Amino acid sequence: MELFGTAGIRGSVTERVTPELALRVGRAAGLAALESGTAAEFVVGRDGRTSGPGLAAAMEAGLLSAGADVTRIGVVPTPALAFASQGRRGVMLTASHNPPTDNGIKMFVDGQEYDRTLEQDIEARVEADSPPVAWDHWGASGTAGALHDYRSAILEFARGHGSAPDGLSVAVDCGNGMSALGTPQVLRDLGAHVVTLNAQVDGHFPGRESKPTPESLEDLRAFVADGDFDFGIGHDGDADRIVIVDGEGEVVHEDTVIAIVGEHYVRTSDVDDPVVVTTPNASGRIDERVREAGGRVERVRLGALHEGIASARDAGGDVVFAAEPWKHIHPSLGGWIDGIASAALITRLVAESSLDGLREPVAERPYRKVSVSCPDEKKAGAMTALEESLPEELNPESVDTEYGVRLEFPDASWTLVRPSGTEPYVRIYAEADDVDALVESVRGVVEAEISRA
Repeated sequence: MELFGTAGIRGSVTERVTPELALRVGRAAGLAALESGTAAEFVVGRDGRTSGPGLAAAMEAGLLSAGADVTRIGVVPTPALAFASQGRRGVMLTASHNPPTDNGIKMFVDGQEYDRTLEQDIEARVEADSPPVAWDHWGASGTAGALHDYRSAILEFARGHGSAPDGLSVAVDCGNGMSALGTPQVLRDLGAHVVTLNAQVDGHFPGRESKPTPESLEDLRAFVADGDFDFGIGHDGDADRIVIVDGEGEVVHEDTVIAIVGEHYVRTSDVDDPVVVTTPNASGRIDERVREAGGRVERVRLGALHEGIASARDAGGDVVFAAEPWKHIHPSLGGWIDGIASAALITRLVAESSLDGLREPVAERPYRKVSVSCPDEKKAGAMTALEESLPEELNPESVDTEYGVRLEFPDASWTLVRPSGTEPYVRIYAEADDVDALVESVRGVVEAEISRA
């Protein structure tokens, strides 16, 4: 049974993420915690979706029936649940940016999402459908608050970076999601002038689609462009993602944001080997700024930032920042993805300089992503062949085949070819001054190998 994707379990609340599933996952997680020899204590939180109370009740029943103790912390951003799970375990009922018909389950231990080994253990236990423990061994339940302590921790973290944003004007589009309980309050406490859009938590997401994209953030972009704002912020449903909008209402490329934050962390670190972890499809602009600051970049597959952090640390590196598009981990704060922390940090960096000043040294070359049709049964053969044919045809400066085929060229342009894990495509990512020419060269080789596979 395969339940977990790259970000927990997600799906329709009537077909996939049902109360029955939540109960079984809760019981499985409780039993696994008990058998691991650690304290079986869980915090449970949820987002504002209408299905949240029912799923949270089922999850709590499952955990209690396994002998675990449960503390309910109510409606909170996912980063706040992760913060509260430090020293224990946590479950967040959220489908992030999925539509309101969906919900999901994210599991944490000591501030980090469950790794694949823990997820597979839960899947096996759900399939086995173990019964409850004896009646006199069920767990106890209670309630507690988490938002105050979480927001206080973000304030303390942010004040160690940049400058006080006194007089800075920021527009924040919360998308009727959980950032409404974090970002506006934190930025105001830091000293910024904050105007909000869609800041009422509503599980129907009436203001806009929950996923923050250039299209769904159209109202925010127009609001910023027409007003007197230094920049804008958009979040997703559970506040782990962040999108930055400049004063003209244009979305700042996600890799530029990673480059800015990564460079800042490296420049201000006092470690011997500062490392920024990102993904294979991330821009070379990140490498350029991190190298300029005296650090280095390590890459890991999409959805596996925690694996990348662990690997870099095992090799002796000091990870100062980890990020994939829209999602950032701040190791000096904790091991979870946190869009509210990113909002606070970026606000203070903008206050110290300006958004234009932060972007100025970043080389923002044209970027494209292209999908080439490829039947699933041909993917493996085509990718094996491309490991040889792409370098032969394009003559790159370096080749990395750990997560697809990534080629880097002397002029800092690059391309990545990797198979989609969910659709019948091979993806081409490219960044170059003449990105169209690079994409067409790569596409020709990819199509030829697919036809031969």
